[in-house]
Amino acid sequence: MNGDAVEKLRLDKWLWHARLFKSRTIAAAHIARGGFRINKVLVQKSHHTVRPGDIVTFAKSPFIRVVEVVGLGARRGPAAEAQGLYNDLNPPEQQPKPERDNRLGLAHREPGTGRPTKKQRRETDRLQGES
Repeated sequence: MNGDAVEKLRLDKWLWHARLFKSRTIAAAHIARGGFRINKVLVQKSHHTVRPGDIVTFAKSPFIRVVEVVGLGARRGPAAEAQGLYNDLNPPEQQPKPERDNRLGLAHREPGTGRPTKKQRRETDRLQGES
């Protein structure tokens, strides 16, 4: 690049290069849903640009990710190369694990107990309010 030109890259493309999302389409969809911040400013457009030194904050799975843009990258390379594009300021390993939430409302069964019998299944359905 030119010495005068400031290096910058689209947010969705950078997230894909950094391997924080599996594809640009998925990254763009997450950005459009909202919840992305660049330097504490809310962003909802995937064409918003990032520069080295920017802080990107977003929710992914049950964790809040806070990453500092270190480099932009010219391609989506191997994982080792992608990890060099950012500095993880709030890694998921250091965040408290969320308690297991039962979003589907399924009954809990101990591992190794096998499949429920027809009678057990009817009792489970009855408890969940399904006829």
